[in-house]
Amino acid sequence: MEIWINPACSKCRSALTLLDAEGADYTVRRYLDDVPTEAEISDVLERLGLEPWDITRTQEQAAKDLNLKDRATWPRDASGRARWIKALTEHPKLIQRPIITAEDGTAVVARTDEAVRDALSR
Repeated sequence: MEIWINPACSKCRSALTLLDAEGADYTVRRYLDDVPTEAEISDVLERLGLEPWDITRTQEQAAKDLNLKDRATWPRDASGRARWIKALTEHPKLIQRPIITAEDGTAVVARTDEAVRDALSR
């Protein structure tokens, strides 16, 4: 299992604490330093069953600078999907965190203890 984290994020630190408490075997990926490729983001989205705008932190300054909330400029459908993924690779701070890829091939956005436990049970 792998967990994408930003060490400055309290949700990420909580997830790591819980994984450690449960004795989980995992790899940490500091995604701001080791930025996921477009292919990796696409894979994680498939594993999550989500679209790129579903895992985008729209309150970040980069999102405001890009005007991501403007649906005319940033459509939330198949026509805009590749552009959203590209934005996540160019501005990784926009990626929701933490994301855990589970051993069964799925993934979860692990912002709660319940979501972390869900990943552990897979």
